[in-house]
Amino acid sequence: MAIRTILHYPDPRLRQKAQPVERITPELERLIDDMAETMYAAPGVGLAATQIGEPHRIFIIDIAAEDEPSNLMVFVNPEILSKVGEEVGAEGCLSFPGVSEDIKRATEVRVRAQGRDGKTFELTADGLLAVAIQHENDHLDGVLMIDRVGMLKKRIIQRKMQKRADATG
Repeated sequence: MAIRTILHYPDPRLRQKAQPVERITPELERLIDDMAETMYAAPGVGLAATQIGEPHRIFIIDIAAEDEPSNLMVFVNPEILSKVGEEVGAEGCLSFPGVSEDIKRATEVRVRAQGRDGKTFELTADGLLAVAIQHENDHLDGVLMIDRVGMLKKRIIQRKMQKRADATG
């Protein structure tokens, strides 16, 4: 396992759409392991393969609190089947370090995906898990949190991230 570099906005690779996974290979299993190690080291609650420059339709989530055992969930080729309700809540993103914005999301989602074992599952989620699923699924489609805020906030975030990119060079 290895900690990978998380891409930061405005890296253009964050806008690339992920490609479906044909089958789970040992290389993809290693990628999932690397993603988990990277997410936990960051630390974050979710990570899409596209955030580390890998063009696969895979994301992982672990919303367990620090005092709870890890509950890593792997979503391969996820598809959101339904969305219910609407709420606005603060979201952060590992590709936007130091940025937190209020984002409108569905309160409940139903998702179909394959697990690490390649078996298909369906899950209905609410709360933080529903938000994380929507956020990470957006990444697989090249949609970023900056796309879900108003024009003024978008400009402020763009300037902040550009300054960060210039400073880290």
